[in-house]
Amino acid sequence: MTAYLEVAEGVGTLRLDRPPMNALDIAVQDRIRELADEAAGRDDVRALVVWGGEKVFAAGADIKEMQAMDHAAMVARSRGLQESFTALARVPKPVVAAVNGYALGGGCELALCADIRIAGEGAKLGQPEILLGLIPGAGGTQRLARLVGPSRAKDLIFTGRMVKAAEALTIGLVDRVVPDAEVYEQAHAWAARLAKGPAMALRAAKESVDHGLETDLETGLALERSWFAGLFATEDRESGMRSFVEKGPGKAEFR
Repeated sequence: MTAYLEVAEGVGTLRLDRPPMNALDIAVQDRIRELADEAAGRDDVRALVVWGGEKVFAAGADIKEMQAMDHAAMVARSRGLQESFTALARVPKPVVAAVNGYALGGGCELALCADIRIAGEGAKLGQPEILLGLIPGAGGTQRLARLVGPSRAKDLIFTGRMVKAAEALTIGLVDRVVPDAEVYEQAHAWAARLAKGPAMALRAAKESVDHGLETDLETGLALERSWFAGLFATEDRESGMRSFVEKGPGKAEFR
């Protein structure tokens, strides 16, 4: 099994499991898409952690597999590659990447699909495709630039250099740096907290931010307005406001 999904108390863990480096070959890519779709559709998954294990997140694509592919083969495969990662980015629930060790190439691109990234002190991230005469092909040129800005994205993509966790935090590539042994624990805690939140409101917030970034301000505001008004039809909105009035903020229990 190259990857699997475990679920407990509202939190799903999408675990990459292709030793020793979690190389993202076609089979793993397709499996990620299957599991992302499964997590999106399961009511018992209210938040998701993506983790490669204690030693490595994912060290990139399977270079030997790619070396055997010609232009025609990659034209046929490239859309499937991107769609596998986009499936994770489109999970309508909070998603956190728990990054231990290397997150390079496709591994970095996979982490970019999460809503936040929690990295260990020993983590190293980067887009080294240029060293192979290539560019990132699983969303790296687009998601990285949107996250850290075009100049920093170009620096990483043009040079292919790896950045350590501290620099990744400084440039906004990761959101939190913790001791290596605590990466999964803290990522799971973040997910568990949100798993208790209002599912529809979290979905609305995620889609408003993500889709709003893909369009102009006026269209984004219309999307926000639609979601905002729509949430007034939910039970969570009723219980949340009632709890606030009766008990004060932060004490609502959502279903």
